[in-house]
Amino acid sequence: MTVSLFAVLLLGALVAGALGSALGMAGGIFVVPLLTLVAGVPFPAAVAVSLVSVIACSCASSPQFLAAGLTNLRLAVVLAVATTLGAIVGVLMVGTVSSRILYGIFAIVLFVSALQIIHGRRTPRLDDPSQGPRVGALAGAYVDQHGGTVAYRVSGLRQGAVLMFGAGVLSALLGIGSGVLKIPAMDAAMKLPIKASSATANLMIGVTACGAAAAYLMSGTLDLVLAAPVVLGSVLGSILGAHILVRMAGRGLRFLFTVVLLALTVPMTANALGLPWGFST
Repeated sequence: MTVSLFAVLLLGALVAGALGSALGMAGGIFVVPLLTLVAGVPFPAAVAVSLVSVIACSCASSPQFLAAGLTNLRLAVVLAVATTLGAIVGVLMVGTVSSRILYGIFAIVLFVSALQIIHGRRTPRLDDPSQGPRVGALAGAYVDQHGGTVAYRVSGLRQGAVLMFGAGVLSALLGIGSGVLKIPAMDAAMKLPIKASSATANLMIGVTACGAAAAYLMSGTLDLVLAAPVVLGSVLGSILGAHILVRMAGRGLRFLFTVVLLALTVPMTANALGLPWGFST
């Protein structure tokens, strides 16, 4: 690996980790395009390296969420079973789906991510004391940045588990953290506040990626030399992204994130359609 390529991957992974962490998603959704479009890495190898970067992002940012009480550990354990099973299925499907189809799926995921950001996130509402105490073993509460307590119940567990299974399959096939699917599932289907959804999904992302990354490592697909700058950049970026999320998290960041997602959708769609100007590998 040349010094210039190391620097490009390090800087690219740092930006990817920062953007992903700033919006509660791992940077894998950016790392795969970085490796395939910029470094010319084959798609399976890019997926393997991206999964390792997802683990790094999750490990770097999870302690802050746990210390703040945002992560619902009990719910994470329950849903991790479904998402891990999905990741196993995804690993078994590797090699059975053509690269063009995978590029197409990736383009769709990027586009859906952009729509999610454009639509915006639901602002959690403080529980009304008149509604009575929280019920259910999976219910939770945390103190938000304004000093108020946000208490919530968990609903739609079965629907959420099905969505988590699908997110696990995509995570293994595409090398993404699948937070773009897990966060909306917990926010909309399971009625969790967005902060709790993001923190819980962040923890689950790392768990899901561990199993899939181990499978890629045993198969010899994972290039550890290529992974070194990506992991280092991802860790630094995720720490930076956590600060951005706390201090900025405004319209400007959402606009930038949406632009990047839509920009990446174009070459990925070109690869899926087999257009000559696509960055196929």
